[in-house]
Amino acid sequence: MSTRLPGAKYKRVFDRGRSVKGRLLVAWCLSSPDADQQAGVVVSKKSFHDAVDRNRAKRLMREAYRLLVKSGAMPERTEWVFIGRAALRKCKCQEVMEEMSRLASLASRPSR
Repeated sequence: MSTRLPGAKYKRVFDRGRSVKGRLLVAWCLSSPDADQQAGVVVSKKSFHDAVDRNRAKRLMREAYRLLVKSGAMPERTEWVFIGRAALRKCKCQEVMEEMSRLASLASRPSR
């Protein structure tokens, strides 16, 4: 099964999910019994002017998520949308993985 979130499910995650903000990215998550363990990535032209930078940021986020799923660090039955911030431009994959893992633990806490 692919770890990529189909485009039709982005709106559902934004409408029903919750967001958690970090230094490198913003994570939207939606946990439900019928959800798959998938993620989508979004990078704006406003934050990353050059297409090369946008594509690198998207590759970094996808690879970090893939490695976290492989290691079992991401919760199951959760769909994610990660939005890259400008600080992501100079980061390595390990930093992105740490940030995603931290945001996943914050998102799994019960909301107040």
